[in-house]
Amino acid sequence: MRGIYIILLCFIFVCCTSTKKMRWCTVSDPEQRKCAEMAKAWLAVLPPATVNAFARLSCIRAISLTDCINRVTANRADMVTLDAGGVYSAMKQFGLTAVAKEIYSDGGCVLSVAVVRNSSLGIRSLRGLRSCHSGLRWTAGWSLPLGFLLSRNYLSWSKERPLAKDVSSFFNASCVPGSAAVAPHLCALCRGQKSYVRQKNYHCETSHSEPFYNSHGALRCLKSGAGDVAFVDHLALESIENSEKDKLRLLCTDGTQAPLSRYDTCNLGSGPGAAVVTRLSFRKMARKFLLTLQMLFGRQGRERHRFQLFDSSSFGERDLLFKDATAKLVALPDGVDVSQVLGLGYITLLKGLGHEGSSLEDSVVRWCCISHAEQTKCEQWALSIESDPLVCVRGASMQDCVEKIKENAGAMVTAVENHWLIIICSPGDSAKCIQLCAQRDEVDAVSLDATHVYIAGKCGLVPVVTEYYGKDRECIATEVSADQNTEVLPSVVGVAVAKRSSRIIAMGNLAGRRSCHGHMYSPAGWLLPHAQTLSQQHNNSSTTCDPNQVYSAVFWKGCLPGSQGNLCKVCLGGTGEATTKRCADNHNERYYGNMGALRCLVGDPSGKSYGDVAFLEQHNLQDNILSLNSSGWAEGWTSSDFELLCGDGRRASLSEWESCHLGVIPPNTVMTRPVLTARVYDFLMKSEQTLAANPSSEFKLFESRGYGESDLLFKDATQCFVHTSHMDWRSILGEEFYNRVEAAFNCTQSADILRFCSQDVCSAV
Repeated sequence: MRGIYIILLCFIFVCCTSTKKMRWCTVSDPEQRKCAEMAKAWLAVLPPATVNAFARLSCIRAISLTDCINRVTANRADMVTLDAGGVYSAMKQFGLTAVAKEIYSDGGCVLSVAVVRNSSLGIRSLRGLRSCHSGLRWTAGWSLPLGFLLSRNYLSWSKERPLAKDVSSFFNASCVPGSAAVAPHLCALCRGQKSYVRQKNYHCETSHSEPFYNSHGALRCLKSGAGDVAFVDHLALESIENSEKDKLRLLCTDGTQAPLSRYDTCNLGSGPGAAVVTRLSFRKMARKFLLTLQMLFGRQGRERHRFQLFDSSSFGERDLLFKDATAKLVALPDGVDVSQVLGLGYITLLKGLGHEGSSLEDSVVRWCCISHAEQTKCEQWALSIESDPLVCVRGASMQDCVEKIKENAGAMVTAVENHWLIIICSPGDSAKCIQLCAQRDEVDAVSLDATHVYIAGKCGLVPVVTEYYGKDRECIATEVSADQNTEVLPSVVGVAVAKRSSRIIAMGNLAGRRSCHGHMYSPAGWLLPHAQTLSQQHNNSSTTCDPNQVYSAVFWKGCLPGSQGNLCKVCLGGTGEATTKRCADNHNERYYGNMGALRCLVGDPSGKSYGDVAFLEQHNLQDNILSLNSSGWAEGWTSSDFELLCGDGRRASLSEWESCHLGVIPPNTVMTRPVLTARVYDFLMKSEQTLAANPSSEFKLFESRGYGESDLLFKDATQCFVHTSHMDWRSILGEEFYNRVEAAFNCTQSADILRFCSQDVCSAV
């Protein structure tokens, strides 16, 4: 085995080496010493045949990580390990490339935690305190905590100046290593040596010569009494002595505190860990060097008795060259994009925090529309308000909108007029769209039904406002306190409707019938019905867990837009400008949504009946029945022509929906990415104010009748918006509904959206 080991080293370095040096950039004397020991151990284990071809590892002493990036770019050093925020800058602004990622015991990401000494502090009361951060634009010490504070509106940012300026006003004093050039006030607590000589000035630098640098330094800042709160990564908590752990607490997002051991549930979010960067032309050599270095000196390295790559305890500091918590390095392939290294969600966060500077995109709100009718209404919305520009983006479905908000794929600008934009990216052209405009944020917000709120929440999106349907008070923009019961948010109910003339149809004998459902994953059309006893065969079936399997087994055929097989055979598709294949999961399918399910029940304009039972929401059922006549779809239908199917087998009039329904449905909620909540909320408030000030305007935000559909963009029953960005999406849904949708998705084979959302750089190994 020893012979094979030497042959392998010879092959790597004699055959693949194109230079005589590897130059590692260090940022402090302790790191320089560790690098020197690594170089000595490296030279000691090199086979004699490789010494001339690959003589040594050199250690290049720099002032800071910024200096290292400049040196690597200028070919005065070859490699350096950077926090994910630094990796983004190195790849996007300096043209460097990442060649390996650090992987820790629990994956490739770090959690951001807020650590305090004072047991009376909470995450909502940080204004005016003294803060300690690992580094400017660092994942755990800057980007994640500020993204959280902005998402909850605890921190305000006008975007008329750099975020660092507003952060320096938010905290009384801070130490944010690396911020001296952009916001000197953020260096007030730092303790590094000051000097007019550049090479001797370590105050507020990203260097171990600054005592409060990195996560361990931020904890040192807190424990010394200089700061009140430290924003660090969870890996640093392992270094805290047991005798000190009881004196420190974590701040949780719900306003409570938790012991340090609870960082997995009490944190401000997760983001990618550190990576090694180099020049593009040097990537192959750097990758081979790192893999061999790990093979020799890693956790399981053959020569780890000489030198331990992921241990800095002998050099008087922590996290030198690499994080001490690193379990291994994983090499990244050639051509890897920054989004593949860091993840699209994290990149969006950095852009939202002004990492690339301000631009026109910072002032627009991009709203997702899922049909031609919604696009038309959105365009009228854009023309009817005085606010920041509104961008109308075409999506294929609610699910597609969630993906677009999370993924921020590209789009093509097809029209620009005055202060508004229309962006259309058809599903069939998505690949071309992404290639053309990969760096453009495509969608910012959309109003989602309760089931899709669950999906969006699992994808990391957060609430902005919730639609309010109550009519018992004057409707004004309001806010639900975090500890207030969500019953103040009026709900709707799902119902099963049949024609009065179809007397033999009842809940429990629906086997072999034709069904009409609002759309895939809709609460009333997809989630609630399968929990009922639709037929005796279904009641004894073992497939009752998966709604799709239930409906396929019970019904002869139906229309469940977004589905497939027999559950698409009743669908019609679209006509005219809304032409689409049948069963599309949007309003272009004439049997989509509450209005579509009703149309399905009564039949198409020719009078042919397609449905025996319709599963829809009750809130606008009466209005939709009236619109059958006015729209020319079907004449002569009145409310008395329909009846509700109750769970106990009886039938009831439409007015008895409070005692004869399928279940309660939480209200629709506008969802967005965390960093955009304030912008989207301000936009919606300006829209409401503009429209309220002009009651004679033809455009009504909560009315869709003029566009031939119902519930376009928002439910027509909406009276106003309720501010809920400070609430967790799960609390908006309520535990009963959450548990119901969780159980359904846990056994649904076709929930590709949740698999999409679970794909994360944190789990990449």
